Amino acid sequence: MIKILIADDNSFIREGMKIILSTFADFEVLAAVEDGVQAVAYCETHRVDVALLDVQMPIMNGVEATKEITERTATKVLILTTFDHDAYILDAVKFGAKGYLLKNNEPERIREAIISIYHGHSVLQDTVLEKLKENLIAERPNQGENILKIDTSLFTEREREIMLLISRGLSNKEISKSLFLSEGTIANHISTILSKSGLKDRTQIAIYCLKGDLA
Repeated sequence: MIKILIADDNSFIREGMKIILSTFADFEVLAAVEDGVQAVAYCETHRVDVALLDVQMPIMNGVEATKEITERTATKVLILTTFDHDAYILDAVKFGAKGYLLKNNEPERIREAIISIYHGHSVLQDTVLEKLKENLIAERPNQGENILKIDTSLFTEREREIMLLISRGLSNKEISKSLFLSEGTIANHISTILSKSGLKDRTQIAIYCLKGDLA
């Protein structure tokens, strides 16, 4: 059972999300709070597996709360918001958010993201990855130190294919359907990619591909 916290200052969205997520048998929604301070305090005093944070909240916003939660607790953070501004995305990822999705996603997509994050993966949807790509292109002269230089010959053709699909924002389930492979096989390939490359997670794989280093 994945234990979830929801933080959103909009009571309609907050309670609606609580009702929707509670319908999934693999989730337990522990609480729904209205600002970042409450979210941090709850994660510090309860075992929360995944915290869903809105960005714009009073007292402490979701990006600031992400930093506090990831530094002080073992809770993994999924930013779930209507905002896709560059600064929010970059700061949230920098501060340790494992996922960044927009609220207009279907409940099943949000469910898959929560499960993926719970199992240690990162989830960024395509519009968010595009924002990261634009930022990387703008800062390309200064990006050399941020991601390791990797010998691309280390990767098999299948691994390269999976890396490119990750960079397009696909989940393991979507990749498995695209390549006609099991989700377990995809997960094994990703573990091998991380081991070979020294990259930390899916987000770094995506950034590595978006920089054009896999070409």
